[in-house]
Amino acid sequence: MRGALRLVRFRGAAGGGPRLGLEEAPGGDLVDLSAAEPALPLSMREFLELGPRGLELAQRALESGQHRVARGATRLLAPVGDPEKLICVGLNYRDHCEEQGARVPKEPIIFSKFPSAITGPFDDIVLPQDSTEVDWEVELAAVIGKRGRHIEESAALEHVVGFMVANDVSARDWQLRNGRQWLLGKTFDTFCPLGPALVTREAVKDPHNLWIRCSVNGRPMQDSSTHHLIFGVPALIAWVSRFVTLVPGDILLTGTPAGVGFFRKPPVFLKPGDEVQCEIEELGTICNRVV
Repeated sequence: MRGALRLVRFRGAAGGGPRLGLEEAPGGDLVDLSAAEPALPLSMREFLELGPRGLELAQRALESGQHRVARGATRLLAPVGDPEKLICVGLNYRDHCEEQGARVPKEPIIFSKFPSAITGPFDDIVLPQDSTEVDWEVELAAVIGKRGRHIEESAALEHVVGFMVANDVSARDWQLRNGRQWLLGKTFDTFCPLGPALVTREAVKDPHNLWIRCSVNGRPMQDSSTHHLIFGVPALIAWVSRFVTLVPGDILLTGTPAGVGFFRKPPVFLKPGDEVQCEIEELGTICNRVV
């Protein structure tokens, strides 16, 4: 079994293009994978397409003790910035259904965001001029590492390379407009912070038993566990792969628990200057300022 890895993309202090790296430990310094293995692609999606060989090279770089970079001298980017598909799931926690008086779905509710919505784990969330009801949604994101179609649920986790923290930022006013198609309200630029690392599945004891939290300006807003997912990651992969071929780098956001701003009384929405922190056990924390 390959070792547990925390894959990242970053820019150095001098700028330049994105580079691949690894966290030595959660929140720790980085290993410059692009320096250790110059022949590797600079795109995480292309790196994941290499399959086990790419992960073996990353493990070798981690164990080499070389090419270390101080975390403070870098800017972390979204671990996967160019997925072919960014797939989302609605109403996938029972408590989130309850807080809005919605029935528990009998099959997964699938929608999407455009990849252009992706932003880094510590980058700003930009409020659009066209919305006054922007909300937060902490989510577990699964990343595909192995191509597949019509994947059996029993084998689905074999197609997952790892997991990230995501914030499915949502413009509620636009979710209720445009024929109630959710796409426009979900896909404004910067509406999908991801990170801080792509944590390979070997480092995650049980993706369906992780606490998941979100706070705004230090005030707890969401506090739950992935144990409460209605459809777990294997079921979601099996369902989605009935319709589309999943390929390395595809991202699957698995839904959000109760505590979003829209269903509070009165509703609470993000405003300039707010700071949104999303955290999942074993994966880490992303923190984004609202501008």
